[in-house]
Amino acid sequence: LPLSRGGKNDRGSVPLCDATPVLTVLPPSSQEVSGKNEATLTCLANKGFPSNWKLQWTVDGSARTGDMSHGILDKDGKYSWSNTLSLSAGEWSKVVSVSCKATRDSQTPVIETLRRSDCSA
Repeated sequence: LPLSRGGKNDRGSVPLCDATPVLTVLPPSSQEVSGKNEATLTCLANKGFPSNWKLQWTVDGSARTGDMSHGILDKDGKYSWSNTLSLSAGEWSKVVSVSCKATRDSQTPVIETLRRSDCSA
C-alpha cells in the first residue's frame, strides 16, 4: 500500500484515514454562574480528521444549538475545534446531564456526557 506518490510519510503529513475526535465537556465556572447569572458549557474536540465533524448539544434529552468554532489544524495533521452552549444560571441549576455529540457522515458518533451532580458549580 503506497503511502504517497513521493514515497514519504513524515509526521507533518496529512493522516491517511479518518480519525475520531476525543471529546471533553467543560462545565461553567462557579464565578460565572453566581456573578453573571449565566452558564457557558464548552465541548472540546481534539485530534479529529478530517475537519468536517459536527458538534451537537443535548440537554436532558433535548437538542440545543451552540456556537461552533472553525477547525484548527494541529501540527500532527489533525484538527481541534469547539462548541459553546450558553444557559441561564436558573436553567443550569435544573439540568441533570449535558451531552456533546460529534458526528460525521456515516461514522459512528462520539458522545461525551457531563452530569451536573459531578460539578461543584
